[in-house]
Amino acid sequence: MPKVAGIDPTVPAPAHTAQPSADLPAAPGALIRDRLAGWVSDLTTLHELTERLARTGSLDGALKELLRAGAALVGARRGLVVFEPADRLGPATTLGLGLAHADLGHLETVPRRVSSYGGLLLDGTARNEPVAAPDLFGGTDVDPRQREVAVRLGYGASYAVPLIAGTGAGAGAGGGTGTGGTSSGRTGGVSGRLGAVVWLYDEPAEPVERQRHLVGLYARYASEHLARLLELERARTRVAAIAEELLPTRLPRIPGVRLAARHRTGPYGGGDWYDALPLPEGAVSLAVGSVSGSGPGAVAAMGRLRASLRAYAVMEGEDPVAVLSDLELLLRLTEPARTATALFAYAEPAQGKIVLAGAGHAPPLIVGDRRAEFVETSLSAPLGMLSCWEAPSVELWPGSGETVLLYTDGLLRRTGDPMDRAFARLHSAAASVPASVREDPGAVADHVLRTVLPGEHETGRGERAGTGAGAGKSEGAEDVVVLAARFD
Repeated sequence: MPKVAGIDPTVPAPAHTAQPSADLPAAPGALIRDRLAGWVSDLTTLHELTERLARTGSLDGALKELLRAGAALVGARRGLVVFEPADRLGPATTLGLGLAHADLGHLETVPRRVSSYGGLLLDGTARNEPVAAPDLFGGTDVDPRQREVAVRLGYGASYAVPLIAGTGAGAGAGGGTGTGGTSSGRTGGVSGRLGAVVWLYDEPAEPVERQRHLVGLYARYASEHLARLLELERARTRVAAIAEELLPTRLPRIPGVRLAARHRTGPYGGGDWYDALPLPEGAVSLAVGSVSGSGPGAVAAMGRLRASLRAYAVMEGEDPVAVLSDLELLLRLTEPARTATALFAYAEPAQGKIVLAGAGHAPPLIVGDRRAEFVETSLSAPLGMLSCWEAPSVELWPGSGETVLLYTDGLLRRTGDPMDRAFARLHSAAASVPASVREDPGAVADHVLRTVLPGEHETGRGERAGTGAGAGKSEGAEDVVVLAARFD
């Protein structure tokens, strides 16, 4: 080529344009950066998943979140968790991810001693290490029944992790990847084996060491969270059982009036109560009330006030103002740090007459064929709030076939609406009671609950119209009491 100014074709290309050699090792800094980036990514993922788990407030919600998060960590699509506390105090449950109810039934037909998770649950021989079954189709040590169920449901491998709270939980969760042997540090509450969780792969597979490590850390945290929720659930159950025992187990049968009650205990145990007591000359006292606070203290205070109110009702029940005045004095002397609302009614079914007085309580409702209206009562402060409580009583005359509804403020507060809207919703619910069920006070109460609190209604033990007292459970923060009296 001819020589051109500024270009010498005989000069070789610069060395830095040559292709790099594949045999040269990467710089140490790049390997460290890659490894640190992987650790940061894993820790970020683990933090997000544990944050989501910490926001769950119920056992079922936590178990479902555990299944979903664990499946993402180990790369599985389906799974199930068997929650069976080793102390056998319950509750015990089995939940599935991507498995129908019939699928869970098939899995339960596999003998526990040979199942993917059975070795983690058997008493005396329970293992604390994860159990991997990488090939359920062709493995030589797979039980025939387990292989048959795996073929039927279409999963080829499984990976099971124990759920252990308290000392030694880390050994079970780590899976031999360096996280074992670390105690969780819990010094009280529920500890020991809680159950096992197993994830199912569609094809023969096994989680790699990094996945084992992450799911081990997550399972350890989940076990402690489940232990706390279990302890809270048991405490709620005990408080609800005590509250139920303090309330009437059976409402009296009074000529001329039929009674029904519904009671829902809040998650923390509240002090809402109701009562119906037959009195001389065919009369009956009806009462509902609420003690401030929650927990065992409020339940105990509720029991004392209800028992005292019964005594005052027997002595001077025909004067509701005197009954509530005596109750206010008792509350001031025995429970100076508490307040209470109460509504007491003296009913004479033969005369169709009710005399009632209220202390900071919501007005009753009258429901009938021709009307659904609130009873006009005088405004008054709750018991224990002022230096001296007193308010005039009112008389009402329910007609034949009409139902009087007494309820606590929890029914209004659970709606989450302002009080004026809550009262409007309650009035609308009472006005919409079908004519076909108005003869049944229990059905009237159920309709009102379903309408005011849609999605919360569930019938508990003893919720029977006419004679029973409801003991349903709900997730609302407030106790709810509804006492219905239908006058014939």
